[in-house]
Amino acid sequence: MAGARKSPASRPRRWSAEVAKRSDALDLEPEVFKRGAAGIARSLKRSAERSHRRKGTVLSSAMSMLNFFINRAGKNLSATRRRVLEQAKVELRKQAAPHPVQASAGSTHLGGSARRRAH
Repeated sequence: MAGARKSPASRPRRWSAEVAKRSDALDLEPEVFKRGAAGIARSLKRSAERSHRRKGTVLSSAMSMLNFFINRAGKNLSATRRRVLEQAKVELRKQAAPHPVQASAGSTHLGGSARRRAH
């Protein structure tokens, strides 16, 4: 019976949709994964920040949901779409990274010996 189809009762259960609906997953905006990389990252970060059910950090929650989507799509994900989603990971890391402290426009940096002489 090489070409026999499985009966509906013996097919593997599709658990991913159930996980997305009922778990402590983020509440995502509609069609979030159809956007560009920056839009996906912004939306996932916003959803993670608003979530009261998240267990980890904002970055880890958003990244988990992005990875969940990529893994769920599997081989059905085109190379172009996969690149956009991988770029969304990069954007998400950029948005979650702390911004470096910048000196104000009028200040000057006094190095070690110059600082001692100034006082």
